[in-house]
Amino acid sequence: MDWLGLRGRKALVMGAGGLGAACVAGLAEAGASVAAIDADPVKLKAMRTDARLVGAELRVVTADLTTAEACEAAVTTAAQELGGLDLLVHAVGTNDRRPVVDTPDDVWDRILTLNLSSAFWAGRAAGRLMRENGQGAMVFFSSVSSRLAHLHHGPYAASKGGLDQLVKVMAREWAAGSVTVNAVAPGYTETELTRDYLAKPGMREEMIRLVPAGRLGQPEDVVGAVLFLLSPRASFITGQVLYIDGGRTLV
Repeated sequence: MDWLGLRGRKALVMGAGGLGAACVAGLAEAGASVAAIDADPVKLKAMRTDARLVGAELRVVTADLTTAEACEAAVTTAAQELGGLDLLVHAVGTNDRRPVVDTPDDVWDRILTLNLSSAFWAGRAAGRLMRENGQGAMVFFSSVSSRLAHLHHGPYAASKGGLDQLVKVMAREWAAGSVTVNAVAPGYTETELTRDYLAKPGMREEMIRLVPAGRLGQPEDVVGAVLFLLSPRASFITGQVLYIDGGRTLV
């Protein structure tokens, strides 16, 4: 994977769940030095025994990313541990499926804080460092829900729609400083976030019927796109949202 030009790059991945963990493994395989941050120490511990990460240069940081101060500290700590910061992957997110009229304020606040505010805080902190260094690349995890009006996805869809616009503004503001900012928008992907939902009777089959490719996505389906957007080969791509959905947004 040397053609990507990621060997020796210093990368921070926020989120150690299915998609985040897959990105950590992909970056490590590409030769990057990686720091992983998550609020769940169990997920971080699992990385230590992940066969994909044997021999990798990996640092882990436990942090709750629901405040500006915590995000700022997490980015600063990771940069200190890595000896700099070239790449950022924001793969933090949550959902709570219920009708808008049945969504209490605390659920709205929790989803918007973790999905959108943490992206703003982390991107701001990383952006300062990367602009000072004169280069960098960021990839944020959006969703097809930012474009499609899924039932019972009010706060989640709002957070991802807001994220898409945030990415575009950050990209425009930092482009002259050789910092790229993009997003990937996975479709129906099998992760911890969707496991219980897909386990409902008939739900998996219903979701697959909506995907022209005829299957659900896997975390590994997303990694290649993330690595490319982080690489020097994508240095002229910024402010874009790349849908990785098996054609879901085509129908």
